[in-house]
Amino acid sequence: MKIAIASDHAGFEQKEALKSYLVELGHEVEDFGPSSDDRVDYPDFAKLVAEAVSQEKAERGVLVCGTGIGMAIAANKVSGVRAVNIVSPDFAVLSRQHNNANVLTLSGRFVELETNKEIIQAFLTTDFEGGRHTGRVQKIMDLEH
Repeated sequence: MKIAIASDHAGFEQKEALKSYLVELGHEVEDFGPSSDDRVDYPDFAKLVAEAVSQEKAERGVLVCGTGIGMAIAANKVSGVRAVNIVSPDFAVLSRQHNNANVLTLSGRFVELETNKEIIQAFLTTDFEGGRHTGRVQKIMDLEH
């Protein structure tokens, strides 16, 4: 699977480790930055990953900042993106099964690296259930202007 990944300065260290983890799992990874932990504005990087997913240049996106919250808010402004801020593997599974989430945002400050690896694994290996959830996801997408 092709994964777009980015962070801000607070998520940089975990982004680098998670990028390596994704490659170990056999995924193709495109890193949209930054290239250091110098201070940056997270919306700039959320936009790049969200656009890659929206334009189908990547199948899924992963964003890491201090909490993951700002990245999710910014990514969700891009048409076609369903970004979720996840702090547990169980929530990652449900975000895929019920919401067909396509961008995962993670906390680089409040969630341990090993937990974030488990979250990524769950997010990438869980399929959308469809069925009763299909209409609900479509209603979400219909909210876009």
